Parts: sequence; C-alpha cells; structure tokens
Amino acid sequence: MSLFTSHPRSFETNRFVYPVVSRRSGGVSIGVNLNPDKVCNFDCIYCQVDRVSAAETKFVDMSQLLDELDHMLDLVASGKLYEQGKFSATPAHLRRLNDIAFSGDGEPTTYRNFDEIIAACAELKRKHKLDDVKLVLITNASMFHRPVVERGLEILDQNNGEIWAKLEAGTEDYFKLVDRTVIPFRQIVDNISAAAKVRPLVIQALFMRVAGEAPPAAELEAFCDRLNEITTAGGKLKLVQVYTVARRPAESYVAPLTNAEVDAIVALVQARTGLAAEAFYGAAASDA
Repeated sequence: MSLFTSHPRSFETNRFVYPVVSRRSGGVSIGVNLNPDKVCNFDCIYCQVDRVSAAETKFVDMSQLLDELDHMLDLVASGKLYEQGKFSATPAHLRRLNDIAFSGDGEPTTYRNFDEIIAACAELKRKHKLDDVKLVLITNASMFHRPVVERGLEILDQNNGEIWAKLEAGTEDYFKLVDRTVIPFRQIVDNISAAAKVRPLVIQALFMRVAGEAPPAAELEAFCDRLNEITTAGGKLKLVQVYTVARRPAESYVAPLTNAEVDAIVALVQARTGLAAEAFYGAAASDA
C-alpha cells in the first residue's frame, strides 16, 4: 500500500493525532481527528472512513490530544518519523512538515469546543517555533455560521491558517446524490461565500464516476457558476483543488475519473472562472 493511498487514523498508540504524506500539501501533514466517534453530518458516497466497525474512542480527551500533537511535532521536526515503518520510504522532497490539519473521521467544525482546540493547537505550534507551518481546516463548510466556529476561523487567520472547503456540486440534486445530507446546498454555498469575504479559501472539489457515469457536463458548468457566484459576491478563492477517488470509497458504485477527465475539469474551471486550479489523480486512474 502506498504512502498516498493509506491514511491511517492512528500512529503507534495515538488516538487523535496521526501523520500522513499528503499529495495536496506536498509534504507531511499532521492530522488532528476531532471526530473519533465517526459521526459526520454528511454521508458522502466516496468517503473512505469505515463507519461499519465501532469507534474505539467516543470522545476527544483534549489533554491527551495535545500531548500527542506535542510529541508528533517533535518526531517530525527531529526527522525520527522517517526512521519508522512506511515513512522510511518518504521521498526527500516530501520530508518537510507542511501543516497541522484538522480533519479525521467526521466534520471537525461540529466539535463542541472548536475554538478552544484551535487556540490550544496554535499555542503548541508557537511553542515549537513553527510559524511557517500552516494550520489547515479540511471542512464541508456546513457550520461556518456558528459563533464558536467563526471564532475558530479567526484564530486560524491569526496563526497562518488555511481553510479547505468542500464544494463538489453545482446543483442541489447532485449535492444530495454525492454528499447525502439534510443540510441545504444553499447553506454550504452561502457559508463559503461569507467566509471567503474575510480570507482567501481553497476549494476542494472531488468528482468521480457514479454507477459508471462521469459528472454531467451541465453539472460541471453549474459548479463553475457557483464558483463565479462566490467571487462575484466578493469572496476570495486562492485555489480550486480538483481531485478524484484515491482510496476505497463507501459505495462500490463509486470509481475514480481518468487523469484526462480530471485535467478536463481543471481546464473548464480555469476557462470559466479565471481561478487557479490544480489536478490530483486517483490511484487507479489512467490517462485513457
């Protein structure tokens, strides 16, 4: 199993903090799992989290999480991470700590004390003198309107933070097909637009083959319309990450797009919106 297709939710005996070599960050990302109970307000058809087996941990122990992060920062900064297991195969150009990423087994912004945990992790980053290391929030943007989340986003802004917001549909129907949530699509678009007026956001757009069918052309056009809607309203989008399935998805009818199909979506986004866009390919995809 490759470095990129295996993103385990634990490292040694850790329960909340884990290292991965990230294609999209171009280095090592230290993941912070704020949803060890595997509960999420989305039920994406492509999700790689195993929600069948019971969660080993139901609640976040903040003290233990911070201890694990403190140790992991030492492990990566010292280079000792690359002496262990599969990390010994990490290419030289990826042996750099890029970020601390709040992600994991659910939507991190649903964590009750979201602003407090962001502040505590930012303090640890300062302790280790890692000002250049980003704090990345990987999110579906569903909770941005909540005051505790707004405070957390402000703390990110003050600590070299970056928000990667999921947007992978242009219409309500396709959104419901892919993300399977009761949350309205309009709430997601409005939340992203409001947050992007305050700071530049990165958009995560995962497209896939569903029951053998690639995303319809009309849906991709509508996706570009939503991006233009956000920027026309004053939102700042620094990058659109277009990617596809790289690990085993929740549903067997989901499959990756080919490299050429991903490239075509990138070209469409660039042509229709003028935004910077980057392609990330699936492990099983080809150029066919």
